Amino acid sequence: MSLDDLPRSPAAAGPDMLVRRVDRPSPQQSKITRAEELRLQLADEIVRGALGPGSPLDESDIARRFNVSRTPVREALRQLAASGLVEARAHRGAVVAQPSIERLTGMFEAMAELEALCAGLAAERMTAADRHALEAVHEELRVLSYTGNPERFHEVNERFHNTIYAGSHNEYIAEMTLATRVRVQPFRRAQFRNLGRLAKSHAEHDRVVVAILRGDKAGAAAAMRAHITLVRGEYEIYAVSV
Repeated sequence: MSLDDLPRSPAAAGPDMLVRRVDRPSPQQSKITRAEELRLQLADEIVRGALGPGSPLDESDIARRFNVSRTPVREALRQLAASGLVEARAHRGAVVAQPSIERLTGMFEAMAELEALCAGLAAERMTAADRHALEAVHEELRVLSYTGNPERFHEVNERFHNTIYAGSHNEYIAEMTLATRVRVQPFRRAQFRNLGRLAKSHAEHDRVVVAILRGDKAGAAAAMRAHITLVRGEYEIYAVSV
């Protein structure tokens, strides 16, 4: 069965999502937005190997390079340290790190279980408006899977997962899941550069969406857990190739 085999949910205007958007921060928070842009740029360079392990990350140098103040640079480095990509050393500045295999494995295992929990709860608790929102963003990703633009796919993919977190209707679990995803995000984002990955990711999402719309709690959790496991494998393939 595919998503097309299921009855369409009626369109309905729903309340704002419970989960804070990480792909498109509020325009009122310009410094945070700039810090997020810097974090993504530096994370890409680290994951691609343009900035190798041990490379110094001087706040003043980065601020000059991107023509910004040191405040967003400091916040970006703090976020990168939380992901394990940067090692913050007291009184000596930050350097590029690389999380150990054990730590990265632990991060992905936690991510898989938390996202599976959200998907299972969403299958039970999503309202008609929630389901319509999920179908809409899933369709947007289907179109993007043909364009070959991994950056845009990543942005909408963030919304897809946020929609499921919100659909769990458990704000505490949603917040924990989002916090974990922020740490794993650079590695999840990198795997979209693998050949054919966008279409594969959409197909994996389709299994999650079908289960949620059917109200299949166990199926939704299993499909999401399998999806995150495959994401980890795709990142490992990418890491070997760069």
